[in-house]
Amino acid sequence: MPSISEKGRHMPASPIRKLVPYAEAAKKKGTHVIHLNIGQPDIKTPKVALDAVRNHNIEVLAYSMTEGSETYREKIAAYYAKKDIHVAAQDIIVTTGGSEALSFAMGTIMDAEDEIIIPEPFYANYNGFATAAGVKVVPIVSKIEDNFALPPIASFEKLIGPKTKAILICNPGNPTGYLYSKEEIKQLAELVKKHDLFLIADEVYREFTYEGKQHYSILQLEGLENHAIVVDSVSKRYSMCGARIGCLVSKNRDVIQTALKFAQARLSPPTFAQIASEAALDTPQVYFDEVIEEYASRRNLLISELKKLDGVKVAIPQGAFYCVVELPVEDADDFAQWLLESFSFDGSTVMVAPAAGFYATPGLGKNQIRIAYVLEKEQLVKAVQILGKALTKYNSL
Repeated sequence: MPSISEKGRHMPASPIRKLVPYAEAAKKKGTHVIHLNIGQPDIKTPKVALDAVRNHNIEVLAYSMTEGSETYREKIAAYYAKKDIHVAAQDIIVTTGGSEALSFAMGTIMDAEDEIIIPEPFYANYNGFATAAGVKVVPIVSKIEDNFALPPIASFEKLIGPKTKAILICNPGNPTGYLYSKEEIKQLAELVKKHDLFLIADEVYREFTYEGKQHYSILQLEGLENHAIVVDSVSKRYSMCGARIGCLVSKNRDVIQTALKFAQARLSPPTFAQIASEAALDTPQVYFDEVIEEYASRRNLLISELKKLDGVKVAIPQGAFYCVVELPVEDADDFAQWLLESFSFDGSTVMVAPAAGFYATPGLGKNQIRIAYVLEKEQLVKAVQILGKALTKYNSL
């Protein structure tokens, strides 16, 4: 039998989705599964975006431009300008989700065996993108005790070697919900300039910040133009995960021209999804005000309920809609599978994302999970109640 590639063997499974077969089996048994594992918002997609597709009179569904339609890229640039981020349409490549933008970024700036430094825990698919590109992830640990704040810059500097090409951050963070301060962003900027590295920022959760805090983009920094690469997406901002539209943004012309060659190899981003995404940019601010208020309320309720559980430690998210929770168990993977296979309370159980898959350092995060608070508040309260009952039973086995 022909063999698969070593790259394929080392491609990591998603910690978010790998338990799906167990969840489906639980549902077939009649158990109601509350999904805390995946960041699929229950917020309605803006009507203006859906209407743009419903009311379109396209007769031939043709290829779009490789870099995305010009009118859409111009509107994206106008959106950024409102955020004090000043870029032009030619600085933007529309991609098939933020995932493709990250793949293009890695392919553009790194060769096989090059290294990228990423604070962990991080979005699990960064491991996958790096593996696919033949790139080595060099993790730097951020701690739940520090609320997952940026590790000391001196710790970053110790990890920089001849193969280091970039530092990657997610701001606000998935899975931690941590929001990097303007000062932390400036510290990273000085570091990448000093060592002539790229700074990649995954900013897909830019809109979702709490307690009056403001997001600060790496594209707002003067003097970082040749180093800064931003990955963005409509998925969470407009509750349009299924649109699969994102973008890669940089003022570095070499980066954009090289990424364009990767984009040409996949031809073009989907036409109807671009139409919906362009229309979504006309979403009124009141939509975001209401959504952020709802997420803040859910966050506060979830944290309050989790703190009632004995032995549970939780980081306080300042952005996005995730939090990392440390449980009084030795192996969160085993616990998460047991929840689906062997436990229910009043006919329900919960599905969580074990956090070990969000780390690159073996052994870290084994007693942690990620919770996405994208469900209605009654469901969140019920989920935490089930979690508490489950922990009591699991630890008595």
